[in-house]
Amino acid sequence: MGEASATDRISLLGLRAFGRHGVLPSERQEGQEFVIDAILTLDLRPAAASDDLSQTVGYAVLARRLTEIVSGEPLSLIETLAERLAAVCLDDERVEQAEVTVHKPGAPIGLPFSDVTVTVVRGRT
Repeated sequence: MGEASATDRISLLGLRAFGRHGVLPSERQEGQEFVIDAILTLDLRPAAASDDLSQTVGYAVLARRLTEIVSGEPLSLIETLAERLAAVCLDDERVEQAEVTVHKPGAPIGLPFSDVTVTVVRGRT
């Protein structure tokens, strides 16, 4: 793949899923909504040239896989959740880099706030 491939992106933003992640027992019991942003960097030229879905990452399939992780095994930290979501994004060998942001707007902070996020950027080694 050429240098131009690093500028092509697929962005899936604002994916909402219910999960039971957090340190507090109440977070594990009651759960809350998480919002996921995933930005994939890959070469989109083959898909553009062929107009063929099989030549790119299908965002509907990606959304389902990410939702399964959020709705699955409870984790203490959203850092761990972000890492697992990035790994799912990199399961497709065409993806060169994945930037995943986990939003936890219902975090139990006890003070007014609009959002808490953790962002990880992972690529092929």
